[in-house]
Amino acid sequence: MPIVIPKDIPAYDTLEKENIFIMSSLRADTQDIRPIEIVIVNLMPTKIITETQLMRLLSNSPLQVNITLLNTATYSSKNTEQTYLDKFYKTFDEIKDKRYDGMIITGAPVENIDFEEVLYWEELKQIMDFADKNVTSTIYICWGAQAALYHYYGIPKYMLDDKLFGVYKHKRCVEFSPLLKGLDDYFYIPHSRHSGVDSNLIYDCKHLEPLAESDETGIAIFKSVDDKKIFITGHLEYDKNTLKQEYERDLAKGLSIHEPDNYFSKTNEVIVRWRSTANIVFSNWLNYYVYQVTPFEIDR
Repeated sequence: MPIVIPKDIPAYDTLEKENIFIMSSLRADTQDIRPIEIVIVNLMPTKIITETQLMRLLSNSPLQVNITLLNTATYSSKNTEQTYLDKFYKTFDEIKDKRYDGMIITGAPVENIDFEEVLYWEELKQIMDFADKNVTSTIYICWGAQAALYHYYGIPKYMLDDKLFGVYKHKRCVEFSPLLKGLDDYFYIPHSRHSGVDSNLIYDCKHLEPLAESDETGIAIFKSVDDKKIFITGHLEYDKNTLKQEYERDLAKGLSIHEPDNYFSKTNEVIVRWRSTANIVFSNWLNYYVYQVTPFEIDR
């Protein structure tokens, strides 16, 4: 079954060319089916790129998925036209009286700032509290994961000496987990961040369950014991060339940056090692942590 998005949003044409199963909102209205309602809180400056990446992964499911895009009201993106945001995005005030089956909170380029100094921190706390009561399960990505750890459990982030930048091999922390079902014992995840979280604090927290880790990244996938919160410290949603574009951007700015680890071949071609992992994890989340447990009557 498809994801349901407006036909005039840029992601529609992109995904249609990739033969992704999508459906316009008009056609979806004629389907006699209870779709899954997912809200994406997009904190990335590259809004169109990020929303397309996540929609691509959410489409890899037998479910019909309605997408709501959410933008912060307390901070206006400098990289996306306001007319675009007004057309395709909602604010928290517009959705705060609704309930959703799933939510995704993305990363954000604010790692060098204390959480309390982020301009939209108070609004984000409201959104996270809303998710805890009105959303069946939420995925927190990269900085979003760090923000949720700090808000819910008081676990702080710390700055890395060097940027964690590349594609890294991870291993399971548990033999059986619905989220990792179908994955091999070792798999790859892209990372791009200046901050991290002490893995020992995650292991010591009785509310959290580690699922996957690596020597370079620490614990990269973990969840709350009640399955309502999924944390991914990397970027499974990244496209083939996302790390390359970030690398070239930083070089152009004169920033100190190394080539992404385990990413380029000897002939300088990009090697994609994480696509199957991304599709499996998001498909498992939709099935086991959302669809199988969310109430048919969503207002319940």
